[in-house]
Amino acid sequence: MNQQVVSIGLVNPKSPTNVGAVMRAAGCYRASAVFYTGARYSRAAKFNTDTKDVRNNITLAGVDCLLEHVPVGSKVVCVELVEGATSLPEFEHPDNAFYIFGPEDSSLDQQVVDRADAVVYIPTVGCMNLAATVNVVLYDRLAKSSLVVEGDELIRQSRDTNNKVKISALTTD
Repeated sequence: MNQQVVSIGLVNPKSPTNVGAVMRAAGCYRASAVFYTGARYSRAAKFNTDTKDVRNNITLAGVDCLLEHVPVGSKVVCVELVEGATSLPEFEHPDNAFYIFGPEDSSLDQQVVDRADAVVYIPTVGCMNLAATVNVVLYDRLAKSSLVVEGDELIRQSRDTNNKVKISALTTD
């Protein structure tokens, strides 16, 4: 099986709640690392909502410049509302990607966009929450991938321990 590398870059994330939710998404969609810039998250990190403790398995690191941490062989994909960007439904994800997400209350620096191999946007009316955006992009990547793992074994491994619901019988009309 082809090993793909997916990393996430967050530009000055505003809230620890969002970073915690991004870490959970990173775990669900098998990203290898999350990097962030800025001081806002670090000041509030003690309120982190990484409820699955993904940070124990996935790197979460504050850095000065995301572009200095692009994994070798990865394409830089900026996710931002930028005129001329590619709509996510039309986007073909590279095998190895470093997705960079702009802050909720600003935008990516021009130098980051200029360095990108691709710039994509999610065709919504208005902008989305940072964590929701990361989830949508990573889900889109998974849905379009040939490496999707499905079935009851995945469900057993993934569901919460309190989830014991079963399908007893399916009826057709």
